[in-house]
Amino acid sequence: MNVYDKLKELQIELPPHPPLGGIYKPVKQVGSLLFVSGQGPTKDGKPVIAGKVGGERTIEEGQEAARLCVLNCLSVLHHFLGDLNKVKSVVKLLGFVESAPGFNRQPEVINGGSQLLCDIFGEDRGKGARSALGTNELPGDITVEIEFIFEV
Repeated sequence: MNVYDKLKELQIELPPHPPLGGIYKPVKQVGSLLFVSGQGPTKDGKPVIAGKVGGERTIEEGQEAARLCVLNCLSVLHHFLGDLNKVKSVVKLLGFVESAPGFNRQPEVINGGSQLLCDIFGEDRGKGARSALGTNELPGDITVEIEFIFEV
């Protein structure tokens, strides 16, 4: 299925391309792999969801933050590739969850982003390897940051 048709079916609109937050490339291509720099739950470079899961934020809010990370990633990919249909598969996600002391359910939080990728690309193309880690702080107090590897 066409990725843009699927986005429309899911009533999802890609956000504007996020601004750079430092000295790096948003996407680096090595052969057929695209390495996408960490994306946060931001809009126009400003945090939309901030705070620690298990503290100020619930698991559901963390999952929504992970979904926003994926949408920002897709915006970056669309800008880089010109066509998201060039994505052959999701290879790997590395998710970081700003976690309150004692919170250890990071995989459930990152599931929000993983599920969205499966919904958009289909189970076969959209599910890759994954790691979900807890951390005490993320830039700008964002709740989640995810970096991605895609095959084209």
